[in-house]
Amino acid sequence: MSNNSMKIIVIPVTPYQQNCSLIICEETKIAAIVDPGGDPLRILNIVEKQGVKVDKIILTHGHLDHVGGTQAVAGKLNVPVIGPEKEDLFWLEQLEAQSRRFGLPTTESFSPNRWLTEGEVLEVGKIKLKVLRIPGHTPGHIALYDKQSKQVIVGDILFNGGIGRFDFPRGNRSLLVSGIKEKLLTLPPETTVYPGHGPTTTIGKEKASNPFLRL
Repeated sequence: MSNNSMKIIVIPVTPYQQNCSLIICEETKIAAIVDPGGDPLRILNIVEKQGVKVDKIILTHGHLDHVGGTQAVAGKLNVPVIGPEKEDLFWLEQLEAQSRRFGLPTTESFSPNRWLTEGEVLEVGKIKLKVLRIPGHTPGHIALYDKQSKQVIVGDILFNGGIGRFDFPRGNRSLLVSGIKEKLLTLPPETTVYPGHGPTTTIGKEKASNPFLRL
């Protein structure tokens, strides 16, 4: 077995303590950054310390606290921005308005270099990340699952003991819950879950005790 294990370094950024993730393929030292929500210098410092080569930025959804540092980091590293799914375009188009609403420095609207689609596989070095589209928090929200290392990055879909908010424009509680049940809770119970905020958890723990997922 080749050692293409996936290492994830969680970098909480901004006052929202949003979990930006640095995904590293330990064999090739190729990496990707997921959801650089802000504090670009902090993210870039950690990349440099790890001695890895980032070849892409991946976005799980279009909310400001997850994408605020994207253009600065992408510009500095000269890498493409991939995702989320195209139904989140309307969130990315209103980043200036989101900035004003939250009283944060203005983040200019942008579009990714390409959108992601359900079921496609993204490669980071030798890691193969499967894209799972789970709408409900936002309509184009995606998760990234590495079957080999049993790790899944879920953005604001699922949390330790909670689920994403569904009271935003085009949010939908029943879509969110059914998507979690069909696409996440069916993963092996020992799978580690990396949420967009707060501590990691496992699929087994959430299946057993998450109050929002009770039938």
